[in-house]
Amino acid sequence: MFRRLASAAVAVFTVLFLCVPPASALVLPTPKDLTSFLDLECFKTSPYQPPATTLTLRHLNPVLGNLPTETVTLGQREQLCVPVAKNTQTPPSPALDFIRYIDLACYKISGTTVNTSLVLSHLNPLFQSLPRTEVLLNTPQQLCVPVIKNNAAPPAEVLRLVSHIDLKCYGITPNNPLNQQVSLRQLNPVLTPTIPTHGAQILNARQLCVPVLKAGDTIPSDVLNIVRWIDLEKFDIVTPTTLPTVSLTLRHINPVLAGLPVEQATLGGATQLALPVAKNGNFPP
Repeated sequence: MFRRLASAAVAVFTVLFLCVPPASALVLPTPKDLTSFLDLECFKTSPYQPPATTLTLRHLNPVLGNLPTETVTLGQREQLCVPVAKNTQTPPSPALDFIRYIDLACYKISGTTVNTSLVLSHLNPLFQSLPRTEVLLNTPQQLCVPVIKNNAAPPAEVLRLVSHIDLKCYGITPNNPLNQQVSLRQLNPVLTPTIPTHGAQILNARQLCVPVLKAGDTIPSDVLNIVRWIDLEKFDIVTPTTLPTVSLTLRHINPVLAGLPVEQATLGGATQLALPVAKNGNFPP
């Protein structure tokens, strides 16, 4: 009897063990948690022209789903946008585990003027009380795509999400100032030792960056439900502190661009801050 009970107990334990995910597995954050705390500080980079690359882009967010698919060519790299926290904020877990690895290299593109009016609402709790703003979406100016710095690859669960974040950035008008003073702290482990916490005055709005899908990319459905809600409004900033010069190696992680060569990038000054917004009252769940 004891042996039978023991065997049954072992069998039950084995089934339970196999059904329980490893303790190290990361759970995906909700779209609201990830987008609300996704602030990216954008640095000028040394000039770099990637090999001739043509991409076909389709909008993912339902508000812009009626805009046509568009084919663009990657131009010169202009910026590297890296994750930061504002003031004393820290993104909640598990969102922080993903946000800290969202690094986007931004390349010049051109395309068709869309002349689309949108009402933008800030998502980050620090700015949620600010009034909504109405903007006109104009001409595409940049495509920002995911990269890793200095071969510091994120965990597999994180890579599965961040590798599919592609943002098409349109110029917007009017260029209203935000007029907010914040303190910015680096979140990615590659930059936390080298770029100190520093102040930034947030000035005029310049772009709205919206999620797109590159032809040839296949996004898992649970990941798609998150990345389709990433809308970032870019503002000019002024930093009173002279930040250190940083040289980095960048490698593309989106499957469509994984064949592009490794890039060298030297960061210049921080010129913009990308803040999370919702469009036309469609808030991420």
